Amino acid sequence: MTVYGSLHSAFGPQHWWPATGSEEMIIGALLTQNTNWKNVEKALSNLRRNDLLSFHYIIKTPLSQLEKMIKPAGYFRQKSLRLKTLAETIIATGGLDSLDLLTTLELREWFLRQSGIGPETADSILLYAFKRPVFVIDAYTLRICRRHNWLNDKDNYRKAQEFFTRKLPLKVDIFNEFHALLVQIGKNFCRTKKPLCQECPLEPFL
Repeated sequence: MTVYGSLHSAFGPQHWWPATGSEEMIIGALLTQNTNWKNVEKALSNLRRNDLLSFHYIIKTPLSQLEKMIKPAGYFRQKSLRLKTLAETIIATGGLDSLDLLTTLELREWFLRQSGIGPETADSILLYAFKRPVFVIDAYTLRICRRHNWLNDKDNYRKAQEFFTRKLPLKVDIFNEFHALLVQIGKNFCRTKKPLCQECPLEPFL
């Protein structure tokens, strides 16, 4: 929690995930795979402008039109098909309210069974759309943890997730903020090449 406090003091509240509702958040989670958020924002803006930030409307939209809308996010053919399939599957199960009745483990397993959804995307959806206390691990988090010797190079996603779950109070708001704050460190200081360690708020913890 000392690390969390230092990051919160340095960056302030992050208000992540930037979405107006759970459906938009889930759509964004699929679009952000293998691209940066600026590209996702362009794709989301296209969808919003055409009133397509809804599973029902995505289902009704021809695949070719959906591809054009999300093209800025890259891999648009693959992502449009996955997005359409996921929207259809969620609606067929009774919608998000129906899925929300599942336990956290059941919900995670359900999303992991869907095409194109791996642990990071599934956990992002659980944390930000369903408000479940599941810590999201991404490349930034792993890099920071390894450089600070909180984890070793062989530790995988599950080990990293267990580390944060063990160290932090099991609270959605803390998991939410901490993950977003680590992303700020990864983007601005703990870079793959030429990290800015001396300027980093986490430098005292090295």
